Amino acid sequence: MKKFNIRKGDTVKVLAGNDKGKSGKVLQLVTEKDRVIVEGVAMVTKHVKPTADKPEGGRESKEAAIHISNVMLVDPATGEGTRTGKKLNENSKLQRYSKKTGEFINNG
Repeated sequence: MKKFNIRKGDTVKVLAGNDKGKSGKVLQLVTEKDRVIVEGVAMVTKHVKPTADKPEGGRESKEAAIHISNVMLVDPATGEGTRTGKKLNENSKLQRYSKKTGEFINNG
């Protein structure tokens, strides 16, 4: 099983692609394909057929998945991108921390 340094609910910054420089909250991790869905990033238009629930049909904008290597976690303390590591906190529990500032990152 792969380990990721990004979790659902984290704020991330996009490093590559058409949305480079944008940041948003992680809505979903697609672990099988190493991808994340970020709020307001990589928007695509999906055509929807009319159904009983939505009789008018139409076009919807939704977020597409982007590769996890193209995003970087944003440090909550500074608002800048940072790499992460894991170390023991004061309760002797492993927790993520920012390698830039050394501050612990709250889980979730």
